Amino acid sequence: MTATPFEIPVNADEVAWIRERVEAFRFFEEPEDAGWADGANRAYMETLRRYWLDTFDWPAAVARLNRHPQVRVDVGDGFRLHAVHRRSPRPDARPLLIAHGWPGSILEFDAIIDRLAEPEDPSQPAFHVVAPSLPGYAWSDRPKNPMGPRAVAGLYDALMAQLGYADYVYQGGDWGCVIGGWIGLDSTTVSAIHVSGFGLRPADMSPKTPAEGAWLQKALVTRDTETAYLQLQGTKPQSLGFAMMDSPMGVAAWFAEKFVGWSDVPGQSDDPPFSHDQMLTNIMIYLTTRSFLTATWIYRGMFLEGGFAIPKGRRIEKPTGVAAFPRDLLAFPPRAMVERGYDVVHWTDMPRGGHFASLEEPELFLADLRAFVAGL
Repeated sequence: MTATPFEIPVNADEVAWIRERVEAFRFFEEPEDAGWADGANRAYMETLRRYWLDTFDWPAAVARLNRHPQVRVDVGDGFRLHAVHRRSPRPDARPLLIAHGWPGSILEFDAIIDRLAEPEDPSQPAFHVVAPSLPGYAWSDRPKNPMGPRAVAGLYDALMAQLGYADYVYQGGDWGCVIGGWIGLDSTTVSAIHVSGFGLRPADMSPKTPAEGAWLQKALVTRDTETAYLQLQGTKPQSLGFAMMDSPMGVAAWFAEKFVGWSDVPGQSDDPPFSHDQMLTNIMIYLTTRSFLTATWIYRGMFLEGGFAIPKGRRIEKPTGVAAFPRDLLAFPPRAMVERGYDVVHWTDMPRGGHFASLEEPELFLADLRAFVAGL
């Protein structure tokens, strides 16, 4: 096995540089009563900045993350992935790879890792939890060039093999659900996949019913109003990097707007449904590792790979579970459309929740993942 134990470091010089930039930041105009309709809200960002400078404790946040055992694993050619690797004491535990996306991190699973490994109810399934940081993110190595989700799927499969797991269950959201689709197609060792977003798409997405047509129209509106970031990061990420790599407040605003727009908040005037500590811990994971730019490369990699459609004539035959959260950016179409590309054996329409499901609605998320695995 090529796994090396790892603890997240606190780089005092990097933290001091970030604080200096945050202190020096100068605010600017916004339209009256803008809320979040035009992007990051100034009042929220002023409050977050003040909390960042006066209250937030990055070493304490690192200590909290370090309570989870972590490794860096050589997955081929010396390329190392960082991952939480929390083994369960239960003899019947199943290996589980649980995958984040952008602009997320392993923080999304912080509150559920121990509960997955040692469930409170012994009748619930237990897991050996593997939660990797994407290539180019956080403490994983940076690829030399943009790497798309299909290539990442191969690295994740190699990660599980290097950790000694010949069979595993996969769960993913955001990029994790796109990668999960490719794993479902390409892997010989994954036994089932559970997704909380509509990632890899069936080759045929033409609507066959009025309900499918209505979903497609809504998806087109979402594309036009919410995905400019995807086009930018997928086509010209280096230009964005020149601005963001020198501006911690810029990164914070870029992320905060997504944590509002993709979460289950009642209206455009509402702030993210996450604490300042959660928001800043996730932001600092990117800032202290200087990984904002290389984290965007997966978008460029997807374009270079050819997009996110299942190849024509192919279908994911691995048993698939769906947790459909109503405010997810990658909202699911009617089940029949999904089943053109997936062997759906479990489907739950959630009563609430958005894109960052395991962080926003951990109880709903846990219950659905457990029910899916218990029913396999």
